[in-house]
Amino acid sequence: MPITHIHLLEGRSVEQKQELIQNVTQAITHTLGTTPQQVRVLLMEIPKENWGTGGVTKAQLDE
Repeated sequence: MPITHIHLLEGRSVEQKQELIQNVTQAITHTLGTTPQQVRVLLMEIPKENWGTGGVTKAQLDE
């Protein structure tokens, strides 16, 4: 059972997340020869204040 964890910044729409899960599932089933029912995709949304790049948070960059 393939399990995929994806970390991404918060703020994507429900539709975008559904499309991402569908496309990742298709890629895994195509590559590994599994069924969609065997694939797990876990989205981990990170608040902008918890995402740091170059010593500053994404929230600071967006200010």
